[in-house]
Amino acid sequence: MIQTNTIDIIKSSGEKVKFSLDKLKTSIKRSGADQQTVNQIIDNVRDELYQGISTKEIYNRAFSLLKKKKSYLASKYKLKKAIYELGPTGFPFERFIGVLLKYSGYKTEIDIVLQGQCVTHEIDIIAHKNNEIYAIECKFHNEEGLNCNVKIPLYINSRYNDVKAFWNLTAKNKSTLTKGWVVTNTRFTDAAIQYGNCVNLYLLSWDYPKNDGLKDRIDRLGLYPITVSTLLTKREKQFLLSRDVVLCRELIGDVFYLDHLGISETRKEKILNEIKMLCNH
Repeated sequence: MIQTNTIDIIKSSGEKVKFSLDKLKTSIKRSGADQQTVNQIIDNVRDELYQGISTKEIYNRAFSLLKKKKSYLASKYKLKKAIYELGPTGFPFERFIGVLLKYSGYKTEIDIVLQGQCVTHEIDIIAHKNNEIYAIECKFHNEEGLNCNVKIPLYINSRYNDVKAFWNLTAKNKSTLTKGWVVTNTRFTDAAIQYGNCVNLYLLSWDYPKNDGLKDRIDRLGLYPITVSTLLTKREKQFLLSRDVVLCRELIGDVFYLDHLGISETRKEKILNEIKMLCNH
C-alpha cells in the first residue's frame, strides 16, 4: 500500500506540500458525514493518490463521493469554494459578512460613506453591538491561492485612523469608534497577523482566529451562502445574488424567487429539502 505521507501534492498557490490524511479526514468530518462514510471516502481517495496530484483533484473526488451519499453533505464540504463563487465582485461577500454579523447580534449598515479628518472614505460595513461601533473592511479574492499580505491591514488601518479621528471629534456622534476590522475569504500572511495584532485591528479570515474563523462561524450558525447548493444552477445562483439573496435560509421562508425562476414543484421540493438539511444539521 502506498505511504500517504510520502506523497507530494500541489496547492492552488502552486506550493508543494506533503499530503496529510488527517487534514482530509477533518475536512470530510466537517461536512457532517458519519464515520463509515468518512472511511469509505478516505479509502477511495487514498487509492487514487499519485505524486504531484493537486489539492483540487483530491477535493473534486471527495466532493463527488459525498454528493452520491447526500447532497447537503457535499454542500457543506464545498463551503470554501462557495465563498469564492460569491464573486466576481466583492459586494455579495460584503452583504454575506453583514448578514453573518446580524445573526451574531450586531446591527449593521452596508456601504457607508464616512468623513475622515483628511478625506472621505467608503466603508464596507459599520457594525454596532453593546454600545460599541466597528468599521469593517472586506477583502474578497475570487481566485484560490491569493492571501492577504501585510499591505492590506496597513492600508486599512490608515483609513480607519482617519475616519476615527474625525468621528470621535464630532459632537453628534455620541459614541466612539471602537475598532477597525479586516475580513477576508482567504488567509492572512504571518506578517499581516503580526501587524494587525500590533495596531489592534481585528482580523477575520477563513481560518483565523483559531476556532472562530469564517468557516467556524458559518458552521456554528448554519448561515451558508446560496452558492453552496449542489442543486441550483450557476445561472440561478447569480440571479439570486443579483436580488440580494445570499443565504440559503433566506429561501426557506420565501420561495418567491424560486417560483420566479420557473423551477418545477418537484425540483423546488428537492432544493428546499437540501437547504433545510444543510441549515438544521
